[in-house]
Amino acid sequence: MDNFEKHIRANKEAFDGQKADRAKLWANIEAQLEPSKPKVIPLWKSPMLRIAATVLVILGISGLIGISFLNGSTNENNFVSKELQDIDMHYKGLVSYQVQLVKNNDKLSDADKEEFLSFMDELDTEYEQLKLEMKNNLDNELVLEAIVSNYRKRIELIENLLRQLNESKLKDEDYGYTL
Repeated sequence: MDNFEKHIRANKEAFDGQKADRAKLWANIEAQLEPSKPKVIPLWKSPMLRIAATVLVILGISGLIGISFLNGSTNENNFVSKELQDIDMHYKGLVSYQVQLVKNNDKLSDADKEEFLSFMDELDTEYEQLKLEMKNNLDNELVLEAIVSNYRKRIELIENLLRQLNESKLKDEDYGYTL
């Protein structure tokens, strides 16, 4: 420590007795300042702020219009896709179960099974085309009806085939009991 610092520490109490008068200090500072109006720059007069505000308003309005436009078509598509999901859930289970019955049936030859499954594959490709039409919003009610009709054709074909197999099975069993 140097001598000056030692002197301050030794005479610390002498310095603590005097305090600055803050009011006098500020009065002197204010007197030295030039008496002028405070500068206030209104924000709306700034050209950059005007441009930024205009851009924000335009973006906001276009965003709201875009959202409302998309929601209108999305709600309709959601309804159609929900309806399609319900139809798919209902019919896919039925069709897949009945196709399994045909595949597991011992009465059918492999050629008959293959012919039947190829026809079912044709109906599957028709179904996929109908789904694509549904996505393109081509008269959704007609497309939904066509999808349901497609599923009904599949089920009807399977039921007819199984019924024919069961009838032939019953005829074979009747011959076994004839005396």
